Amino acid sequence: MNKKFFPALVLSLVISGCFAQKQSLTKVFADAETQTLQLLKEAAATEKSAATPGVFTPRTLENGNLRNVASRDWTSGFFPGVLWYLYDFTGKKQWLQEAKTYTAQVEKEKTNGTTHDMGFKVYCSFGNGYRLTKDPAYREVIIQSARTLATRFNPTVGAIKSWDHHNDVWPFPVIIDNMMNLELLFEATNLTGDSTYYKVAVAHANTTMKNHFRPDYSSYHVIAYDPATGKVLKKNTHQGFSHESAWARGQAWALYGYTLCYRETRDKAYLAQAENVAKFIFSNPHMPADLVPYWDFDAPGIPNEPRDASAAAVIASGLYELSTYSSAGKDYVAKADKILASLTGIYRSPIGGNKGFILGHSTGSKPSNSEVDVPLNYADYYYLEALLRQKRLAEKKSVVELNKKN
Repeated sequence: MNKKFFPALVLSLVISGCFAQKQSLTKVFADAETQTLQLLKEAAATEKSAATPGVFTPRTLENGNLRNVASRDWTSGFFPGVLWYLYDFTGKKQWLQEAKTYTAQVEKEKTNGTTHDMGFKVYCSFGNGYRLTKDPAYREVIIQSARTLATRFNPTVGAIKSWDHHNDVWPFPVIIDNMMNLELLFEATNLTGDSTYYKVAVAHANTTMKNHFRPDYSSYHVIAYDPATGKVLKKNTHQGFSHESAWARGQAWALYGYTLCYRETRDKAYLAQAENVAKFIFSNPHMPADLVPYWDFDAPGIPNEPRDASAAAVIASGLYELSTYSSAGKDYVAKADKILASLTGIYRSPIGGNKGFILGHSTGSKPSNSEVDVPLNYADYYYLEALLRQKRLAEKKSVVELNKKN
């Protein structure tokens, strides 16, 4: 069955609870281990046959074949993060060693100032590694990476530049995805006591809050600024259906991003922003019954449009944290639980399928016909993160483990 398009039978089963998350978390992680062992083998074989060295991280499938990417790719930190999350849950030395091996291959990115994706690459890998091992070498990589990311901040604009490409279209583009990279900056301040990184993150969050959102709290994807004056030049999309549509993963980045900003600052404006984004997402008439969104809330062919499991996983993970700050916490937990039940019951790969990726049915860039209805490594990453957050919440532990200056 093509799960891009859900027949009434499947939806009725979801609604009736037949796909409720009855499997134990131990079984879900055991299945994830089985899949990841296969993916490790597939990735090694693909790397061995690659024309260029250093293409090591499994990102997705193209025409059924595994696509590995190099450390410079914005997704290079997610698979190491998956390995860290498997170690987090199981405590097995095998996952610790694999996580260390794949994380080490990302280290060269710590001085790569040509990208805003430093958080995705370094925090998801080295950040989790440091959280779990307290390896001082990992700490230094985090700090250096934050230092590098901060060089992309323009004080006139009040934001970090996202892309260096498409300069003829967007002289200083800022994308909503960039909210996720602020966690690296906050972490650097936590570790060093140097407020420089914190101030850059806050400025970026404030500028984004001012210019990225519509009155209904949906987010644009790309805001183009004049780097000399800070003036907004364009409000566009790159991966959504249209400039005025609500690209699903963009809304997920916004929800998660402002939640983490509230965690680090306790600025109530950020909490309100996250809550308002959540309200937009879940009051949207195009949100499906299983709470796994279509790739864009305004895609013209709904309900015959691809879903985006990656957006759902990001939303679920963000909601678990947001639930600990908001008076609507119980509702957020219920929604996150339902998303995870849907992802676990319907969207996971069959054991042995999808070359070892855990989830299927994500959408990278539909307008480019790129990575449509395929596994994506960041969907797996945020799915496992959401499961671990669900577990910690049930155990009445802090949903997010924080590092402090040492």
